[in-house]
Amino acid sequence: MSLLGGIRPPIAVLSALLLSLAAVTALVLGPAGDTRLPGAVRTSQQHFAEDGAIALRASIDESVTDLERSAGLFSAGAPVSGDAVLDKLGNTYQKWMGTAVIEIRSGKLVAARGETVPLTSLDRSELGAEGGLAPRMVRLENGEVRLLSFALLSWPGRPQLLLVASNSLKFPGISLGQFRAIAVVDRAGTILSSDGIPEPEQVLTDLQRKEVAASNKQLRAFAKKAAGQAGRKPLTTKEPGSGGYLGISGSLLGGTWLSDRSVAGYATLSSPQPGEATTATALGLTVVAMVKVAEDPTHTTSPVFGLVAAGALLLIGGIAVAVLLGTVQRPLIRLFLESRRLTRGDLARPVTVPGYGEAHRIGTALERLRRRLLGEPGRDDGPVPAPRGARRIGTRGLLAVSALLLLAWSAPLLLILNRADATVVVPQQLVNDQRERTDTLTDRVRRALNEGEADLQSVASLIGDRTTPADMTEVLDRTLNQHLRYQSLYVVDAAGRVVTRVGGAPHAARTKPATADPIELLGRGGTKPLIVGTAEIPGRDGSALVGEFRIDFLNSMLKRPGLGVVRVVDDHGKVVAGNTGYLAFQSLPSDRLKDLVLAAGQRVGKSAHPAGVLYRENGVQIAGAAPFVGGGPAKELGWTVVSWQPANRLAIPEYDVQHRTVLAGLLGAAAAATCLGWMHIVVARPLRALAEQAEALADGDRKTVLFPRNHDEVGAVTRSLELIRQQLQAQRGPQPTGRRGVPDTASQQQVRN
Repeated sequence: MSLLGGIRPPIAVLSALLLSLAAVTALVLGPAGDTRLPGAVRTSQQHFAEDGAIALRASIDESVTDLERSAGLFSAGAPVSGDAVLDKLGNTYQKWMGTAVIEIRSGKLVAARGETVPLTSLDRSELGAEGGLAPRMVRLENGEVRLLSFALLSWPGRPQLLLVASNSLKFPGISLGQFRAIAVVDRAGTILSSDGIPEPEQVLTDLQRKEVAASNKQLRAFAKKAAGQAGRKPLTTKEPGSGGYLGISGSLLGGTWLSDRSVAGYATLSSPQPGEATTATALGLTVVAMVKVAEDPTHTTSPVFGLVAAGALLLIGGIAVAVLLGTVQRPLIRLFLESRRLTRGDLARPVTVPGYGEAHRIGTALERLRRRLLGEPGRDDGPVPAPRGARRIGTRGLLAVSALLLLAWSAPLLLILNRADATVVVPQQLVNDQRERTDTLTDRVRRALNEGEADLQSVASLIGDRTTPADMTEVLDRTLNQHLRYQSLYVVDAAGRVVTRVGGAPHAARTKPATADPIELLGRGGTKPLIVGTAEIPGRDGSALVGEFRIDFLNSMLKRPGLGVVRVVDDHGKVVAGNTGYLAFQSLPSDRLKDLVLAAGQRVGKSAHPAGVLYRENGVQIAGAAPFVGGGPAKELGWTVVSWQPANRLAIPEYDVQHRTVLAGLLGAAAAATCLGWMHIVVARPLRALAEQAEALADGDRKTVLFPRNHDEVGAVTRSLELIRQQLQAQRGPQPTGRRGVPDTASQQQVRN
């Protein structure tokens, strides 16, 4: 018999699959578990740390790029004083805590702005070495850490100057909410900067001071663990299929304080593209975000359902396998034995005829053929009446009965049992995280637009009134290559004529460009939003530098795992950008999201605040919205970032049980479909065709040769019928060799082959 053919393999595989599925059901749905802290809370903290790492990496890289680009623009023009350099930097960018210009050869301080830059830690002799101008971290006497960035100012015939900018490792625009702390950690696990935990002198009671001390201790412990994970490969720190963040990230579970559990997420600074390295990623920093979450001590799962479901599967599966063994396998094997007995010449005993379907028809035909071989008169010539009643049930019907038995177990798991309704418990922390992460993303978008406008102002201020179009093209081309946020850059005079351009074709060239708003949204009513930044060029009579932002640049910033669908809407509630497919300037998909945007835009106190909502109508959904607040020209756009996601995609215990129940039902249905379909192909269909051939042979068809198509029980019965056909032919006329009624050896060997 073939290893994969016949009746035995599919029944054996079905039995093994059902036993395995029963064990999996008991293990997955059965054990009682501690679900006081849902897995979605831990995953959310991991995503929060990833957001912080992205924001910090972008801030450091952007700061270094702006400093180097500005120094390059200054060096390309006429020599200016150190004070003029720092004044222009201060007017254009407000991102550095302190700046200074020193003469490299003598170490003389030429100019300084802001807080004192720690120049004593700078070794000028190492500046010329490879990587000598790379940013470095310096710890001050008060324990704070500063990140120093460097750029060269070079003019022919003048001493070379070093432009130094000092900045802290604070997070730009991270919305922490309540009870959350965030820290930057180095490779050794030392906390370089932190935020969110008050100082002991800022609290009033002894209990609050103890809580602050416990929080600091827990944050230090998390920092050590996160630093230990930073050296691993990113794929080893993530669950299979999680994807998303390119760096190393994960979550940590800490101790409790007054029934609140400390949970942390960590993420290393990672480049936006795989395989690339940036200035920030070379610093070896890790972001740790910690929050305290209230646990529900009464929320646990029961083992009863899993055990009952596994027991029911064993019972139903046992009945289905017994049906297949008793009504399909045994009759077919009996036919095989009976047919082989007839070919050996044992004709004295009548054929044992099975009771149902095709096996009954084949058994009846074998009995008629046995009588033919004995030479009995043909009193049973003619067609035999079809079986009636239960005997009409064929192999396909028996397979259908087994399928119905197995579906009786799978269908309730797929459609009915363990369904989480609108009353499912969604932790408030998830709603808070949706709101705060949306607010953080809003700040990233606003800062990116402000940075783009600041770049335009910086380039425009350095072009001046004597720069030729060729020189302007060179400056614009360099700016376009350094910043991927623009799709085109061009200079327009007061009449709207394009003087020079790089990148794509201009779309917003117009008269009096210098009077336009710094950042505008154009293209309403069209198919693609057009975001335009404008900066007046001093001394050129109303000329301006115009930069058109790539909409894909905004869309790429919105792609954050764990936030669901994200949209940026303008002041009229129309969609401008999104992390998934959308139509430009379309409305939000539901009225409740529109109301959420309006509610978030209402001022509470001096400004508007982000909002987070849990909807329970038409499916449980978490949503958050945050308007543009803060400084910069992008605030005047009046945009809002809104995000939403269904709660059933989160690792909440009720949904986890529902998903596992559905999975068990799917596995049961798949096992039934696979094995019963296998049996239908290798047994039911060939057996039905064999029944027709056997009845035709019994009715007198001696000319049709029966060829076995498979090396299994059905094929063996077919070979036996062919031998019987040859014996019946031998009874009609003389044979060259052999006895009457028995085929010669050569013919028999040919049939076997």
